[in-house]
Amino acid sequence: MFKVVFSDIALVSALGVCGPALYWRFKRTLRFADSKFSCPPCICDCPQPLSLVKIAPWLANLSDTDCGRNDPDLKQEMEKQFIDLLTEELKLQEAVAEEHARHMNITFGEAKRVASQYQREAEKCIAATETCEGAREKAEALLIKERKLTTTWEHRAREMGWEGE
Repeated sequence: MFKVVFSDIALVSALGVCGPALYWRFKRTLRFADSKFSCPPCICDCPQPLSLVKIAPWLANLSDTDCGRNDPDLKQEMEKQFIDLLTEELKLQEAVAEEHARHMNITFGEAKRVASQYQREAEKCIAATETCEGAREKAEALLIKERKLTTTWEHRAREMGWEGE
């Protein structure tokens, strides 16, 4: 039974993967066989696409040698050594890590404060529940005593001739 189900799943998977490719290949071969029914080639009298120089001629005058030559900040940045750049990157990553740690400490402190507040509220609820449960038990005991007393008095009243309501 398991082999039959497994083989059916394998067959369906194979058809799902290979089926579309086989379908399109079969359809393409049929289209080439029926080429006498195909459309004639399109004749296009479109103009040639514009070149980048015609669209923005100022782009052709730019060269890499002029890049940043007049900008002192960029020139200074480009003159830095590789080790200086790595040192600066490490300092930036350290600053980000310190900021992240500070944020996490603040969040952790806030979470502890809220958890402590919830704990205090839970303790208040537990104390109130215990108080209410004790009062309920006392009221239940008093009710049982009252019912016994009422039954006793009702019994005495019936002995003396009271017929009840």
